[in-house]
This record gives sequence, structure tokens and C-alpha cells, in this order.
Amino acid sequence: MKVVITGGGGFLGSQLAKRLRERGTLTGPSGSEEEIDSIVLFDAQFAPSVEAMASEEGQAIDLTLLTADMGDRDAVFAAIDRDDIAVFHLASMVSGECEQRFDDALRANLDGGRHLLEALRQREGLPRVVFASSVATYGGADMPDRVSDLTKRTPQTTYGMTKAIIELMINDYSRKGFLEGRSARLPTIIIRPGKPNAAASSWASGMFREPLNSEPCYLPVHRDQCHPVLGYRDVVESFIALHEAAPSILESDRAYVLPSHRITVAEGLTVMEQVATEFGITPGIVFDDPNPVIQAIVDTWPTATDGSRALKIGVPQPKPLSEIVRDYLRDFVVT
Repeated sequence: MKVVITGGGGFLGSQLAKRLRERGTLTGPSGSEEEIDSIVLFDAQFAPSVEAMASEEGQAIDLTLLTADMGDRDAVFAAIDRDDIAVFHLASMVSGECEQRFDDALRANLDGGRHLLEALRQREGLPRVVFASSVATYGGADMPDRVSDLTKRTPQTTYGMTKAIIELMINDYSRKGFLEGRSARLPTIIIRPGKPNAAASSWASGMFREPLNSEPCYLPVHRDQCHPVLGYRDVVESFIALHEAAPSILESDRAYVLPSHRITVAEGLTVMEQVATEFGITPGIVFDDPNPVIQAIVDTWPTATDGSRALKIGVPQPKPLSEIVRDYLRDFVVT
């Protein structure tokens, strides 16, 4: 079978591709386990590290990079060219960009999502699609600190609005028997390597990444800011678990908020310093650099998630925060 990962040039997409290569199989549209023979990463651009992964020799599964735009309907339909296919839809403009570029956000996140669902609708059988949604679908004055799948979705950002709409479309396309869809409402994923991006949550990785690289870190939010976080390895396994979940155990609402750790910035920095000591690292200095725009966006998001519904269908429990930091160091820093 073929696997398409939209947003495959990003951190999570490339980590998912790596894990699927190791795994080698997924449940196909037939409902039976099938061998993966092709993985396509669909994205507007690719980092050198992803290009290097695609050119690795001796791999049993071909990895192809497709440079294209989710707003290009023809490109999306061309990628969905087999009936024996699975899709992980991770492509999206990030939160900060969406606030600044409304029309582009609609094209990438809404038009792109609809193009993908329509392309899958044309295939025979019931192809499975896992959508990377977000806890940004929640918000508003009545939002509880801890959100669950029963919490009303009232997003307060353009990014969250687009995620909520695609969730509803996936529910309806699944109800009508066009495809087998599942959505994962992601908390903030840590620790992303490389440079900061335009996401309003970029600081949540930066407060670990920069000090562990012995570089200064500039915090745009206050240190008692509570935030739900999840490790990158955990979210990759969660994507796969959602894909593999039998349709018979899913409810009509196919969106599942993932379990996470509720931490303050101060708590995260304490764990970072403890693990840095284990590895003999002298961490960089963390400076407070308040950014009212970032703080205002973060204030609209929940501070904790109740992932009990996702756990019931096989999504894994999150690793301890200290282990997430160790994974990052082993994978990207310590050679």
C-alpha cells in the first residue's frame, strides 16, 4: 500500500515517515494488514535532513518527496492515485502565520483539506486518513482549564477555526461512507529541533532546545504560564494508533484530544536543567522577553487535556517529561 504524509517536510511528518519505514505495515482500506511499498512526503519545501532521509540506500520502502501546494487541487489529486492508500494529513499553516495571513490560511488549511478529502472520496474502498488537528479548536471565556472531547469548540484564532472545520468535514465524510477519518487534537508538541518557527507555541520547544544547545533562550510568555505538552515520539505513535483503530470502536465524533502533560514554564525549565546535568551540559541562559501578541494567543488556549477517550481506543500514555528531554538529546544533540 501507499502512504501519503502531507506536511511531510516538517518535523512530525519526517519523524512519522521514519517510524512507518521501521514498522513496514499498516491496516489498508481492505481492513487487513498490508505492507507499505511507498511513502510520499507532500510539502511546499523540504529541509536537507529530509532530503537526506529520502536518498538513504538499502531501505525496503521507497520514500518520495513531492514538492507541491495543498491549495493546488490537481497536485493533491495526483498524489492520491491509488485505492490501496492511507493518508496522514499534517499540512497546515501555523497559528502565528494564520493570524497575519487570513486568505492564505483559508487556502492552505481549508481548501487544501477539502481537496484531500475529495481526492480520497474518489477512491474505491474506504481509505483511512488521520488529521492533525489542535487544542486551538477550543477557546473563549467559558473554556475550562482542562478540555475533553465533550468541551464545546469555540476557537479564538483563525488557525483553530480552520482545524475545527476540517474536523467536522472528516466526521461527515466518514458518516457518509466516503472514507475512514480520524482527527487527533494535538497539544503543543515538544521538543522540535532546528530553528524556531512562526507558531505561537514555538517557545514551548525553544525553552528546552536553546538552553540544551548552550544557547540563550528568550521567553515570550510568563514563567507561570500553564501549557499542555506532548513528546514528538508519543504523537507519532498516537497517529499510528488512531490509524489502526478498528472502525467498530470509533464513535460518530472522530476527533480525539490527545493526553498530555500540564506544565508551567518554570516546571519545564527545572526538568530541563536536571536532565542537562545528567548529560554534562551547561545550559544556556533563559531571559524573560514578554511578547503581548504571543501571550494573547496562548491565553486563548486550554492549559490541560483530558485524553481518556483517546486512551480507550489505544492511544498510548505520554512518556514522563524527563524522558521526552532525554529522547531529544539522544536523537538530535548527543552523537
